[in-house]
Amino acid sequence: MITTKTPFRMSFFGGGTDFPEFYREHGGAVLSTSFNKYCYVNVRHLPRFFEYTSELVYSKIERVTDNSQIEHPAIREAMKYLEMYELRLTYEGDLPARSGLGTSSSFSVGMLNAFYALKGKRVSKRTLADDAIYLERTLCGEAGGIQDQIAASFGGFNRIDFGADDYKVSPVILQLDRKKELNRRLMLFFTGFSRFSSDIQNEARLSIKKNESQLLEMLKLVDAAEEVLTTKSDLAEFGRLLDYTWKLKRNITKKVSTDAIDLCYEKAKSAGAVGGKLLGAGGGGFLLFYVEPEYQDKVRQILKDFLYIPFEFEEDGTRVIYYAPESFDLEGAR
Repeated sequence: MITTKTPFRMSFFGGGTDFPEFYREHGGAVLSTSFNKYCYVNVRHLPRFFEYTSELVYSKIERVTDNSQIEHPAIREAMKYLEMYELRLTYEGDLPARSGLGTSSSFSVGMLNAFYALKGKRVSKRTLADDAIYLERTLCGEAGGIQDQIAASFGGFNRIDFGADDYKVSPVILQLDRKKELNRRLMLFFTGFSRFSSDIQNEARLSIKKNESQLLEMLKLVDAAEEVLTTKSDLAEFGRLLDYTWKLKRNITKKVSTDAIDLCYEKAKSAGAVGGKLLGAGGGGFLLFYVEPEYQDKVRQILKDFLYIPFEFEEDGTRVIYYAPESFDLEGAR
């Protein structure tokens, strides 16, 4: 049996510039971090006692006699890609899916990590990121960028740069005390709204050319935000830049925000939040705010109808936390 633990991510700046349609022409970059909320994937070979050959447990339960019968596209395509048979797979997450935290990509990365470990292979974080991108964007044909898979695989507070043919992950060199101060000023709230990001991502992808100027401006903000963090600049400028990037993001597609989310955002600012943004593609999920400590109680009170989620940055990325190898007759399964 294998158990993997894979973090979720929050993206601060540069979202949208990680679409191939954009970065292949202009380059791209994001500033993001993983944090201490995780998904857990358990995988083992299913004993041959049952009428079905694989059992998959996530938001539903699937029992199948052939991999082609699997409804979950990522599980089906990953099992085909890595020649996995006769499995029992279970998924658990600390936070809900479809909420803007890269949960589907964290699942893909954690699942691939577990599959490789079950085959007795230890692979690099780079391989896991690349395979997860290939799984979601090519094999499953899902719209979107490529930052989530990289963030979940590598973990940590990073700048990720995208070129025409490659990407580079660079840790943000941030003094520990300053990093703790930033963490202490970020507040995360669950709006209760969930959505399928692929619908919004597909519309955003189709409108990249039309929104090129906004995306180029959002790309510049990655440099500006990194400079704020790595120099002695006023840390509140990070919050003001979040506010600015949120306004740019709202102009990319009407599906990014809703009237209810806009009202929630303005309430938080009126209570003292410097700035913030909706995480992920948009349309619902988690709102992140930069709030000085003296205003946090007021912000929490004015947003009392939403669930407040304390969190801490994490550094590890995906990892195997339980490993018990099994013997398996692959030829017999085929």
